Amino acid sequence: MSDTPPDGTDMELHDLRVCVDRIEGRSVCGLQVGDYIDVVRSNEMRLPEGKHFCLYAFAAVLPMLAAKQRDLPAGDWMSQDSHVACPDPEERLVMRIDRIGTRRLRSQDLT
Repeated sequence: MSDTPPDGTDMELHDLRVCVDRIEGRSVCGLQVGDYIDVVRSNEMRLPEGKHFCLYAFAAVLPMLAAKQRDLPAGDWMSQDSHVACPDPEERLVMRIDRIGTRRLRSQDLT
């Protein structure tokens, strides 16, 4: 017997928000504290109307997103560490990855 619900969903992922937590240098890319980008439905990126997010800052968080989307074992360092620094040393921009929701998805739609 299958554990898959009748709607076909078979996995649960967290939606994420990558938010500028602080800027300890000068903001070369124009981001400000509080600016954010959401990653929802596994792979969709959403920005507030009229806003931008620096490609290079986002590239720094990209390797962590797949792990942050999933529930992790107790004590796993990825469940406790949510801050990532932009690679530009002049900016010293620090982002925070927050879970903003959970949704059930069908893995066959994503792979």
